[in-house]
Amino acid sequence: MSTGAPTVPQYPANLDLAHQAKIARWRPLVHWLLAIPHLVVVYILSLIAGLIWIVSFFTVLFTRNIPEGLFNFQAMILRYSARTMSYYLFLREDYPPFDFTMSADDPGGDPLVASVERPEQLNRWLPLVKWLLAIPHFIVLYILLLAASVVALIGFFAVIILGRWPEGLHNFIIGVGRWGHRLSAYTYFLRDEYPPFSLNR
Repeated sequence: MSTGAPTVPQYPANLDLAHQAKIARWRPLVHWLLAIPHLVVVYILSLIAGLIWIVSFFTVLFTRNIPEGLFNFQAMILRYSARTMSYYLFLREDYPPFDFTMSADDPGGDPLVASVERPEQLNRWLPLVKWLLAIPHFIVLYILLLAASVVALIGFFAVIILGRWPEGLHNFIIGVGRWGHRLSAYTYFLRDEYPPFSLNR
């Protein structure tokens, strides 16, 4: 008979990026500039995501599902945005690919992995109240983003001086990104499970 603590099932939307031991000291000075093409794409995709959100609201309400193509498109947008921000914040050296693979599972090819498991069916009534249920998460995430901006500033000088992100600071930034990724999956109607109040996997 097992005596260990019960395992908590992993949330079905996750994001991760392994800590990179070395990052060239010049990268914090230019990554924001090199990321501009990706940031433009992210802005355009975010506009499309808003339109898909409206369509998804009604498809869940009437059919208890999101068409697979729309679901995969939203998952791709979340993944693309996360990869762009990880580069913008010089958490990695690899330039993110202009990858628009519409897949709920991460297709690979990038150090940052982000995925959303597609459920068989969704609760048709949750879209009516998710905005209300998500308010505590939005409050906490806002505070975490303020803390992350301070951590990013510390990371800026750490990389310039040490040539690496301190692992604890890196993990905090990725944890905040993971929190936002899960909350987006919840509020975009991709998952019904309430996201955990956690930075961990």
